[in-house]
Amino acid sequence: MSSTPPPTSGSGGPEFLEPESGDPIARSREGRDGRRTALLAGAAAAGLALVGGGVWATMSFLASGPQPAEALPAGTIGYVSIDLDPSGEQKIEAFRMLDKFPALREELDGFDADDDLLELAFEDIEKECDGLDYTEDVKPWLGYRFAVAAVDLGEERPTPVGVVQVTDADAARDGLAKLRECAGEDEGGWVVEGDWAVVAETEDLAREASAAAADGSLADDADFQRWTEEVGDPGVMTMYAGPELGRHLADLAANPLTPLSPLGGMTLDAEPGLAEPDVPVEPEVPEEMAEALESFEGMAATVRFSDGALEFEAVAGGGDVSLDAFAATGAGDAVGALPADTAVAYGLSLPEGWLTAMLDFFREYTGESASVEELLTQFEAQTGVSGDDVEALLGESAALGIGSDFDPEAFFGSADGSGVPIGARITGDSERVQEVLGKLADQAGGAATFLANDADGDVVAVGPNADYRKQLLEDGGLGDTEVFQNVVREADQAGAVFFVNFRAGDWLQNLSSSDPEVAENLERLEGLGASSWIDDQTSHVVFRVTTD
Repeated sequence: MSSTPPPTSGSGGPEFLEPESGDPIARSREGRDGRRTALLAGAAAAGLALVGGGVWATMSFLASGPQPAEALPAGTIGYVSIDLDPSGEQKIEAFRMLDKFPALREELDGFDADDDLLELAFEDIEKECDGLDYTEDVKPWLGYRFAVAAVDLGEERPTPVGVVQVTDADAARDGLAKLRECAGEDEGGWVVEGDWAVVAETEDLAREASAAAADGSLADDADFQRWTEEVGDPGVMTMYAGPELGRHLADLAANPLTPLSPLGGMTLDAEPGLAEPDVPVEPEVPEEMAEALESFEGMAATVRFSDGALEFEAVAGGGDVSLDAFAATGAGDAVGALPADTAVAYGLSLPEGWLTAMLDFFREYTGESASVEELLTQFEAQTGVSGDDVEALLGESAALGIGSDFDPEAFFGSADGSGVPIGARITGDSERVQEVLGKLADQAGGAATFLANDADGDVVAVGPNADYRKQLLEDGGLGDTEVFQNVVREADQAGAVFFVNFRAGDWLQNLSSSDPEVAENLERLEGLGASSWIDDQTSHVVFRVTTD
């Protein structure tokens, strides 16, 4: 797919809403194609040109363009990139959303989707550096995509490398030198190859990283492609960690003073007469933890603007403990059954046997010597409830809800919370759930009112407010509301869900009433949702915020 790179030297900024004008190939051929079209003029050719131009413009508008991963070596350990020139659709979404907040609108005053954001970013730098002029020293060569990465170049520790998109190689070399001079630094080197400047601690390291990328880039790396494709559409920020990260973390965990650590392999001097000096610190690390880190397969995350929402999505895989023991899909239904005017909710769904699996997971990662059975016995002795009781209490799914007329002052000022709309809705074996609640109430003393409960079929409502418990026993229809569907789009597969409706009642305004400026900015928020699930040993997390 063709893409839209940033402007070449002398341009006035990225043509956000006219992507076809930003392509250097299109510009270089403009005159030649015009003459050829004149020679082949005819109705049929003109029609094809019109259709082709429309397709080209649409594809360029949706494309995100070349990325810094092209300038980094395959096998890069960690990578974070920022794209200030994403697809045209995302630019429009971003400006529409950010423009709703007065504080951001003031900061972006005079800017819109086809303006130069980098000029805004360099305003403060220019103030601190008298010898730097953005228009003359930076704008002619600086692109709109950047990255920082940790690269294995065979050194004792991963090498930090930066990547900057450039549009004029010669101007970039001069500009980078000016920036280094402005910062008052003598260190730092770079090499400019093609559309990218690779920056490192020394020029030799920069050249080594660039040469390694020429032999095989991160963009073509199978692991990078796997995880960035799994995380979905790219956004304004992309994060990636390769499988090698697990090995490096395992080495670091085995000895936090190895050369991999920020302390650079220092040793601790022993007290005179007690031991030989310069004794290396070698803390014990459970073998299971080291194995889990070494079996890490990778992860990726992105921040993007999509369909009226700001999204953060992450995926990860690996580890030597099966994640299937924690995979369930009922959290969305649990939260979706809460009252429609719910302000805040959290729900989860766990499969049978999850507690044993969690304790086994804990043992393997911490090196705990006690068996799962011994841990459960200790837990029951301390709490009065068994492992089976804990699993029964959470049932097939459980959701905690806070009503729209929740008053924090009333909640914390109340002895029994009887007038506060807060409670849990548990779906499962209602008799067993109530039995366990009874055991907990016997030990709760004055807090037992918060464990008051009612049941209807396989649903148990728990909470101090009798009227709210009655609402919880019904299918309240939260899952059918527009705000819930906007922010929790993965409800049918989620194992855990967190939800906030900023427009439910006046709770948000009450919290921010002491600061009018904060209140003015918060009033445009609509909803917040987070969902997580496990699919074929791959963990997924999505966080989403919407505005009105």
